[in-house]
Amino acid sequence: MNLAVNVERADKVTIVDLVGELDAYTSLEVRETVVRLIEEGARDIIINLEKVDFIDSVGLGTLVGCLKRTAEHGGTISLVCANPQIQKVFDITGLSKIFAIYPTRDEAIRRVAPATPSSE
Repeated sequence: MNLAVNVERADKVTIVDLVGELDAYTSLEVRETVVRLIEEGARDIIINLEKVDFIDSVGLGTLVGCLKRTAEHGGTISLVCANPQIQKVFDITGLSKIFAIYPTRDEAIRRVAPATPSSE
């Protein structure tokens, strides 16, 4: 029932690395972190689930809420998920259709970062 939340910036994206379980007991910290990042001006956020070994419906709801809040501010949320069991949860719930999900952190950064600079 523990979750470590670490934040860093890479290129023009903000990465939220999660380690542990994303569930009813730990979701509030994730939500508060994302809200704070948005208030600080972060727009393109990658939530790294590579080291998350369990996610429940509250955790899924928290990620959806973060996606909606980020979109309201003109931003995006992308996920990194390499765990087949957690990927299956996203597939079964249909959430894999609304989230951009990448197999590695590096690929997520490569895909998200080029979209952030203005091409004008």
